[in-house]
Amino acid sequence: MALQLSAVEVRVLGALVEKETTTPEYYPLSVNALLNACNQKSNRDPVMTLTEDEVREALGSLSDQALVRTASGDSRVPKFEHRLSELFNFHRHEIALLAVLMLRGPQTTGELRVRTERMYAFDDLDAVHAALNLLMRREPPLVKVLPRQPGTKEVRYVHLFSGDRAPAVSPASHAASPAPAAPVVAPDRLQALEEEVALLRKELEALRKQFSSSQKSIL
Repeated sequence: MALQLSAVEVRVLGALVEKETTTPEYYPLSVNALLNACNQKSNRDPVMTLTEDEVREALGSLSDQALVRTASGDSRVPKFEHRLSELFNFHRHEIALLAVLMLRGPQTTGELRVRTERMYAFDDLDAVHAALNLLMRREPPLVKVLPRQPGTKEVRYVHLFSGDRAPAVSPASHAASPAPAAPVVAPDRLQALEEEVALLRKELEALRKQFSSSQKSIL
């Protein structure tokens, strides 16, 4: 199944996947809950300002493609759930990576390891690489490696639910209005540093455990 989803459809689908794992008590989602999930300002890149009509239109298109369906239940308010696991038989680590890629755009393995933690805890970067390789070997592939950017050491990975390109978003219609340069740069930089520190702490703890095990084996 070759997919060509719009940026709004990707955001709606990614939000459904994320909330199924992080807030299962509120899943499936009503249109209002899904709208809030799509437009939330944390863990989203870019931040979007979708309307209810846009979310409903995306749900209709995703339903036509069998990627989303109305959930059965006693609630009078219609609720929706994704069908990715059912259609693709994903493992938990695969769908966690896809959710983060759909919601936050192209990322390195280090960023993915930190950002998927609420949905799936990868043991190390090798485990992230292994899961990405599974997604890249699917038919059709669902993830690809982007060319390395000048001045960077790590490659980034991107989902292919919008075809063989990164999802494009029209700033005029969907992206939140940009704030002045200084306030935007500082929080983004701070978040990147916090994620890097969290990753380094994980790796340091792993080294400590290895060192401790080595000492015990020597003794």
